[in-house]
Amino acid sequence: MSNHPDIHVGIIGGGYAGMAAAVELAAQGIPVTVFESAKQLGGRARGVECNGAQLDNGQHLLLGCYRDTLRLIAKVGGDIEQDFLRLPLQLDLHGHFSLRAPRLPAPLHLLTALLKAEGLSWSERIKAARFMLALHGMQFRLPQDMTVAELLVKHGQDADLTLKLWEPLTIAALNTPVRKASAQVLLNVLRDALNRTRADSDMLLPRTDFTALFPQRAAAYVERHGGEVLTSCGVEAIVPMDDGIELVIAAGTQRFSHVVCAASPVVAAKLLHPITALENTVRQIEALEHQPIYTVYLQYPAHVALPHPMLGLHRRTSQWLFDKGRIAGQHGLLASVISAEGIHQELSQDELAHRVIAELREEFGIADTPSWFKVIAEKRATFCCAPGLQRPAQQTAHPRLWLAGDYTAGDYPATLEGAVQSGLRCAAALLQSTKS
Repeated sequence: MSNHPDIHVGIIGGGYAGMAAAVELAAQGIPVTVFESAKQLGGRARGVECNGAQLDNGQHLLLGCYRDTLRLIAKVGGDIEQDFLRLPLQLDLHGHFSLRAPRLPAPLHLLTALLKAEGLSWSERIKAARFMLALHGMQFRLPQDMTVAELLVKHGQDADLTLKLWEPLTIAALNTPVRKASAQVLLNVLRDALNRTRADSDMLLPRTDFTALFPQRAAAYVERHGGEVLTSCGVEAIVPMDDGIELVIAAGTQRFSHVVCAASPVVAAKLLHPITALENTVRQIEALEHQPIYTVYLQYPAHVALPHPMLGLHRRTSQWLFDKGRIAGQHGLLASVISAEGIHQELSQDELAHRVIAELREEFGIADTPSWFKVIAEKRATFCCAPGLQRPAQQTAHPRLWLAGDYTAGDYPATLEGAVQSGLRCAAALLQSTKS
């Protein structure tokens, strides 16, 4: 029996944002119905199967500072120590640069890592450490946002240092090139990852696929708490009524007291477009630029392995490599990730895969031929995280309709933590509105 007989929340989208809102509301005894158009949950962080192997539509990395995501995974039955391979902060560009954080309190661990980094001159190490101390002194706040490139020039970070350290970090965190990326949003991530506790900068590599990691468990949690999660069931229209909102699906219409739209930006804009009061919100969503992420999976013989579970390449097409054997026991399976825009987008999928195969041969002497490869191109993987970007608020002009997603207003770039936090904010605001 619900504690809130007049409240029934419809949630459009079963990705990390939608399922975060669903779990939080279900925990408060509020009945929810989640509508997911795809066959599986997870949105832009979902499991896919290929040639009998369980893959993800893209390789995502969590940080120790992603407290809300990690809390919710544990809440729905996950075991953080078993679900992830946890590594202390490390940045390896094979043969060119290596930074490893020792087990010291923050921010000493980072300063020590910078001063001992391999592949930088002594003066570059000092410049990098001074930059971090300056950011710490500014409490990671800029008087006015600018691009990461402009911030780096302002603080004397030269081209080599940028190529080896700041550019890989920016692209990994914001999926946006340094010349376009918001310095303030990067500083928000650095503040949370590097400035509180040492464990906040730990890198967590999932041992399971992204659907199983949270959304699938979240669905079971929601159903145990009296809610419903429907897959292969897309919402075709949102119809505001005087005392609620109707959602149109293929099977008919369902009425809800409140709705959280946690669909992708493109789908959200389409659904919200007919609602006159939401013109400004739709305009903000449609103004967002997008950035791609390409993931190239290669199945080599089981004996093939990389020197580390995760490492980067310097000035190659492949930016980050993941050894799924070391991470998840999928021996011989390697993943190459190419984030943000670039000339790789002009290649066919076959050309891109063969370029990655050639790089693995040249860098690591891998002479074997993969038995198969799979290229997953997410053309609109994230929003382009530009300076001073006006992102739509979670609360819309309609008092019963909220917006969740990593692209909505928040401190973070398009990350799982940003998505989860947006869902939690919707749930909190919705709960608050029912009390007034």
